[in-house]
Amino acid sequence: MTEEFVTLSTPVFTVDGVQQASLTRDAVHVSVEEDTAGLKTLQARFVALGPRAGSDDEQLLYVDGEIFDLGSSLELAIGPSGQARTVFYGNISAVELSFEEGQEPELQVFAEDKLMQLRMTRRSASYEQVTDAEVAQRIADEHGLNCHADAPGPTYANVQQWNMSDLAFLRERARLVQAEIWIDREDLYFMGRPQRPGETISLVVGNQLLSLSARADLAHQRTSVHVSGYDAQDRATIDESADVSAIEAEVSGGRTGPQVLQATLGSRTSQRVNEVPLNSETASEWAQAEMLRRARGFVQIEGTTSGTPNLTVGSQVQLERAGTPFNGGGYYVTRVCHTFDLASGYRTHFDAERPNIEVTS
Repeated sequence: MTEEFVTLSTPVFTVDGVQQASLTRDAVHVSVEEDTAGLKTLQARFVALGPRAGSDDEQLLYVDGEIFDLGSSLELAIGPSGQARTVFYGNISAVELSFEEGQEPELQVFAEDKLMQLRMTRRSASYEQVTDAEVAQRIADEHGLNCHADAPGPTYANVQQWNMSDLAFLRERARLVQAEIWIDREDLYFMGRPQRPGETISLVVGNQLLSLSARADLAHQRTSVHVSGYDAQDRATIDESADVSAIEAEVSGGRTGPQVLQATLGSRTSQRVNEVPLNSETASEWAQAEMLRRARGFVQIEGTTSGTPNLTVGSQVQLERAGTPFNGGGYYVTRVCHTFDLASGYRTHFDAERPNIEVTS
């Protein structure tokens, strides 16, 4: 069996269901970005000068709406031969034509996935006797999207959306219970981190991993989180807390941020005051979610690979040759940016986090 030592990854564009080879030929720079808050975006620049079919005269390209236009669907696949993967599907939201002396004119295209519909819809609404997952279901129904909602959280007597976009409101509900939002064509997902699918990918420093920055940081770690409020129905003060046990189910070894903090600087408590819960159940869920948010971010990495189309938000990364504290698995990818340009070719930039450092045996 012959192995390929050099592979070529070029972007493949499909516009309104039709693959456009000329866009691959004229692409100068492509960037696709996504994080845990949802809304995948694409930016692409193309040389906009050349001959049209049946003519030898150079003229402006891509500005007449023949290939794409505002609102057109746009799909991008990239990766080595046989391993290409669709990394973006959405609609064109903006086009920009630029001219610079001594350079060929360029057309820049901006596109967003279907969460653009939620971003552009602003409303005031009231939801009664609902969980945050049920709020997501209601909003998905409003936009004709299939909803997959599976996130922990309390049942609220009343939730108010005050002159907010549907996307901003959904992000706020997700933040309170540490859920994540993403969309896949016509399917909206509102799920806790353990429910999000993603491949496990091994990356070796100096091999697929071209650059890596890794940090273990105690600045935002806490040994416990308290959420307080007042229960008007029972006329009682609410004070619920969460400690290191909130993160233990996600850790198989090493030392977590709260454990290191306790051992080095002692107890450090955070008191949540921005949101006011109306009962103990809500306070407890919010405290657990805030403790998870802090503990999960103890170790942060930023990396660049030589192009990894299967690396998505939700992927699990295992590092090799990164040094004892940072080696191993358990890194959860929180941001991915796939890029292509004529100088570097295909690259994948990513951020990931995990709640523990490895220790020497």
